[in-house]
Amino acid sequence: MKRLPIGTQAFEVLRRSGDIYVDKTEDIYNLISNGRIYFLSRPRRFGKSLLISTLKELFKGNKEIFEGLYIWDKWDWGKKYPVIHLDFTELAYGTPGRLKNSLSDFITRTAIEYSIEVISSEIESRFSELIEKMHKSIGEQVVMLIDEYDKPMIDSLNKAKEVHQEIKETLHNFYQVIKGSDEHIRFMFMTGVSRFAGLSIFSALNNLYDITMDGEFSCICGYTQEELESSFKEHIEEAGKNLGLSYEDTIKEIKRWYNGYSWDGEERVYNPFSTLAFFKSKKFEGYWFETGTPTFLIEEIKKREDLKFIIEPQKVQSRLLRGADDKKVNIKTLLFQTGYLTIKKEEIIEGESRYTIDFPNYEVKRAFLEDLLEVYINRDIEEVNGISRGIGKALKEKGDEGLERNLRDLYANIPYDLHIGQEKYYQSLFLLTMKFVGYEVEGEVHTDKGRADVVLRKEEKVIVVEIKYVKEKGSDIESKVKEAMEQIRERKYYEKYMRSNPTLLGIVFNENKEIRCKIERVN
Repeated sequence: MKRLPIGTQAFEVLRRSGDIYVDKTEDIYNLISNGRIYFLSRPRRFGKSLLISTLKELFKGNKEIFEGLYIWDKWDWGKKYPVIHLDFTELAYGTPGRLKNSLSDFITRTAIEYSIEVISSEIESRFSELIEKMHKSIGEQVVMLIDEYDKPMIDSLNKAKEVHQEIKETLHNFYQVIKGSDEHIRFMFMTGVSRFAGLSIFSALNNLYDITMDGEFSCICGYTQEELESSFKEHIEEAGKNLGLSYEDTIKEIKRWYNGYSWDGEERVYNPFSTLAFFKSKKFEGYWFETGTPTFLIEEIKKREDLKFIIEPQKVQSRLLRGADDKKVNIKTLLFQTGYLTIKKEEIIEGESRYTIDFPNYEVKRAFLEDLLEVYINRDIEEVNGISRGIGKALKEKGDEGLERNLRDLYANIPYDLHIGQEKYYQSLFLLTMKFVGYEVEGEVHTDKGRADVVLRKEEKVIVVEIKYVKEKGSDIESKVKEAMEQIRERKYYEKYMRSNPTLLGIVFNENKEIRCKIERVN
């Protein structure tokens, strides 16, 4: 059984060690044959670095390690190109000064590698000189490979505004050099998580082609279903034996946990990092989230009173997904580009693409909602899970008291800065919890007689919910929960779900965090 390529991002090391390599060289060949300057956005831990490394070895003409792959008999191995490989994950950039020093050191190291002397002092001039001299020294145009181009910007988003701006300007000036060096560049491939429209590289390089959402290259990173089953068959069998599952059930569970990422709404791929980690441990767990959700994402979400954009699938315009603006953060854009949301389907409306976005799979949904609930209810993950299980059990058993008790636990420790004190907040947090429990959530469902607050679905079960928030002190909370149930019945919010024998649920909150619930079946 071939070894898993866990932690290996260098193509040469992977091939010489005999590890499993899912052949992406057909995509690479088509990429190089049809263009010259490319950008690709993918989430972290998704195989971007391995792709960059493969391109590097290809252009360097390292023929022997490509034997047996698609590109083996199609590439001109007689040409060897000088390669500039800049990986921002390997640079120090905590401050603008350290970023400048790291870039200067990188230029020096590359020059030494190609026996070139760079005499300029300013970073931009040194970079330009390096590119030109590499071309002239080798006699072939330069191949430019930039990995995680945006990492310094993303990591500085939660720092002082002045620090972030100076880092942005340093990168802006550095990337500006590439436009003036076009005659010396044979091929350029740049990866990152976000496409920051404000950076010069996107405005200066008018021939840069963004393949992020191009259907032809939607599977250039990650594993397709066919690739998973053909390359990892023995590992699937071994994992199934360890878990006591059939081969078919093992594939079904792997798919539920780790598949589902899409950049065109059609082709779907597995997260390679999580999939390999599963094959290694043979346990279904959340591997992609080992380092937790980035702080800046949680902080951006906390600013919003309404969590509907997380709880329900959202329809967005294509332009919203393609670019990010560091001056005005769009949370949906960031969640998509960082891999927390993905494209479920594409629709053409009045000539423009509109995409439905949602969580890609169970691993992402579960871990992300855990992180959010920990912050919103000020509890550790074990308590979050305990409360959620209690709510799920109470709904299943139609237990008013059990549901009230668990909801009180849910809202008891809400931090002061998150306690908004209005119905929208309580509703959002309740829906967030129900999403975590495993229900499909739909808010503000219109019927011919009104609008139901919430409809919950799980398998064949449907729960119609009316939520009320009472501000008046001394108000009769018991009468309010009866009023909620009467509203559901009088306006027949449940009528369209009668085939599913729906459950009715009324919930009332007040500003003292008192809660009353009523669960009934439709008679």
